[in-house]
Amino acid sequence: MNVTFRQLRLFQALADTGSVGAAARAMHVTQPTASMQLKEITQAVGLPLYDVISRKVQLTEAGLELAKTARAVATEWENFVQHVDAMQGLTRGKLRIAVVSTAKYFVPRLLGGFCSRHPDVEIALEVLNRDGVVARLRDNMDDLYIMSRPPTDLDLEDQVFMPNPLVVVAPARDSLTAQRSIPLLDLQKHRFLLREQGSGTRMAVDAHFKAEGFLPQVRLELGSNEALKEAVAAGLGLSVVSQHALHGQKSEHGVAVLDVQGFPIKSNWHVVHLRGKRLSPIAQAFMTHLERKARSWRQQTFAPLLVPGES
Repeated sequence: MNVTFRQLRLFQALADTGSVGAAARAMHVTQPTASMQLKEITQAVGLPLYDVISRKVQLTEAGLELAKTARAVATEWENFVQHVDAMQGLTRGKLRIAVVSTAKYFVPRLLGGFCSRHPDVEIALEVLNRDGVVARLRDNMDDLYIMSRPPTDLDLEDQVFMPNPLVVVAPARDSLTAQRSIPLLDLQKHRFLLREQGSGTRMAVDAHFKAEGFLPQVRLELGSNEALKEAVAAGLGLSVVSQHALHGQKSEHGVAVLDVQGFPIKSNWHVVHLRGKRLSPIAQAFMTHLERKARSWRQQTFAPLLVPGES
């Protein structure tokens, strides 16, 4: 079987974009050239690698395996280049990180501090729901993954680096905001707006409510913290969100944190990757940066963790 490295990169682009034309553009070749190269790859493998259905590329089982192999080869080559750069006293290359949506409230500040120390590093940041991040983790598509509820069915290197307290929020004008130590059962008559099933926040909230014997009246399920905050501010109900979604504040944009017994729910942020994965020098440098920040954070209360401009 004779397949070149450039052909592997083209097939990886096809898998990533789902289009021959988009893959050609990504590789800076014409579409006829890309089609010819893909035909040669298919002939070399000896099995169909993809079908085109409604103008969308669908990889076959062999195609999925080849895409996985192509991605692994590309990653190893990038790691080699970074190691050579490190030997020459250079720190440059690309850091790929996938994070769940709630992490967007603090990860950019982490990356800002890292980039100020390593200005030649290119950052590729994917912000997705938990299912999307877990899917990328399974396929080993990035260097590192940040989430609050890592999957239990994967063999992972897992490091906890920061607390992720979950709080009950209500409209800022609601009379509940003036009460102290509210029993959770007193909220039984209120409607709740919660994150979608499968999100890390929803998993933690459901587990806590079940442990407390509390059955919430769920009025809406929404896929983002911003949508939840807007809905709560509009008076549609109460919600449970990460305090990071409020930038560490007690109130923000029409919502306020309630003093509810059993809250905040204790949760943590994890940085993970598949066990056995060899991290690139840049990923190792970011882990060192994260560990340094984590040591500093453990010596502080929650509020200072979210000071704008933290690096």
